[in-house]
Amino acid sequence: MPDQFLPPQREQPDFDEILTQVGRKWQDLRPSFFWVLLVFAVLILLWSCWFTVQPEETGIVQRFGKVVRTATPGLHFKWPYGIETVALVPTARVLKEEFGFRTLAAPAGQRTQYAANEAYKGESLMLTGDLNVIDVQWIIQYRIEEPIRYLFKVRDTPKTVRDITEAVMRRVVGNRIGSDVLTVGRVALSREAKEEIQKILDGYEAGVRLITVELQDVTPPDTVKPAFNEVNEARQDRERTINQAQEQANREIPKARGVALQSVRHAEGYALERVNRASGETNRFQAILAQYRGFPEVTRQRLYLEAMSGFLPEMKGIYIVDSAQKALVPWIQMESGAKASVEGRQP
Repeated sequence: MPDQFLPPQREQPDFDEILTQVGRKWQDLRPSFFWVLLVFAVLILLWSCWFTVQPEETGIVQRFGKVVRTATPGLHFKWPYGIETVALVPTARVLKEEFGFRTLAAPAGQRTQYAANEAYKGESLMLTGDLNVIDVQWIIQYRIEEPIRYLFKVRDTPKTVRDITEAVMRRVVGNRIGSDVLTVGRVALSREAKEEIQKILDGYEAGVRLITVELQDVTPPDTVKPAFNEVNEARQDRERTINQAQEQANREIPKARGVALQSVRHAEGYALERVNRASGETNRFQAILAQYRGFPEVTRQRLYLEAMSGFLPEMKGIYIVDSAQKALVPWIQMESGAKASVEGRQP
């Protein structure tokens, strides 16, 4: 075949020459690259030599893993990264854990919303002492009191707090009857759970101090709510009837006791009056008798006059009858406010 019909042949690259050129350029760039890398490393080291602790935090400084000091809020300096590290612990913030529900993030100015779905039912469904299943939703609030213990004494302290709280709450609820947990026993249950949870955390040296354990909502499961509501209505009717009967008893019994006491006091007063009057009459009779024995005529006349003065003022008219005459003698007018006068006299 003639040469004009053959494809043109490309020249093979000289790899040795290419490597030589690359090496020559690398030698030219190596000093500048080294300085850029050195400056970058120095900047990183300088950046890691200071840290800021927020007002609600406490800084725990570790040197090669060993705690050397704590840092209060503000700007602080330390050895570069790799020598000293800092862990920031929110010691002034109130932390909380929710069970059976979760708080949804809401924009500022809107009401807080809560989510309670089937994923959280495993936390809140509990068995009571009378073998009833209830849905207990609660919340705990705590503060980190000892940050060093919080970081190093317990692995994953928030999860430990949740596990301890759930275990204690299930035991406390399991020792009570369902109606007690649903009604009057909620405050006592919260107080008992708080004391026991704090005791366990202190034993673990978790560095956590509980603030409150509060039951948010205690309800029966959805499948038995209608029957439970009927039972509650019956109990409320019974309590209302008992309260009404107690109210009536509290009103009538004191009233009857007051009437009885009044009658007794009246009878005692009447008896005392009769006894005193009889004693007075007796003493008076004894005094008159003594006077009568000494002066019979005078005493008889005085008694007569006292008796006459006792009933004569109350009489409207007096008739004087003379046994020697056959007709009535003129009578004297004795009415109140009128002068005594002789109306007439027969011959």
